[in-house]
Amino acid sequence: MKIHKTKKVKKMRGRKAGTHGWGARKKHKKSGHRGGSGMSGSGKRADHKKTLITKLYGSAYFGKKGVTSRKTAKRKTKKINLSQIQDNIENFVKKKVAVKNSSGYEINFSDYKILGTGEVSQKLIIKAKEASKSALEKIKKSGGEIIIIRKKKPEEKEKEVEKKNSEQK
Repeated sequence: MKIHKTKKVKKMRGRKAGTHGWGARKKHKKSGHRGGSGMSGSGKRADHKKTLITKLYGSAYFGKKGVTSRKTAKRKTKKINLSQIQDNIENFVKKKVAVKNSSGYEINFSDYKILGTGEVSQKLIIKAKEASKSALEKIKKSGGEIIIIRKKKPEEKEKEVEKKNSEQK
């Protein structure tokens, strides 16, 4: 007479399958044959989950993103084209980035590099960190100018302070 039934776990040990009688390993997971719950099974050949993932995360989820060395720093300079300035000049005035004068517009882009894509029809006086050659030429043709603001190094600032102090004496 058998008092205690042997458990299935003990019976199934050493059978090389590890599936405990459920057949293929994929058959006894949550979410049926989908490869598991959540994001699992969304690899190269899992087309049935791609639509959901692209809807949730966009097309940038799949594929390689590019590799750079760890030392490589990204360019963080902000850039703006002349065409963007021309199209949005009124918005810049509203946001108080630009001021309209009798001579034209004065625009302060002290953190930006001005690029030469597009045409300029108005006289613009732009203060910028940097500017391309083509941008400089186009602005000069329209009767304006680009004033390049150079941020001073701490050593240069100290020299200026010393000059002012010596002049005051």
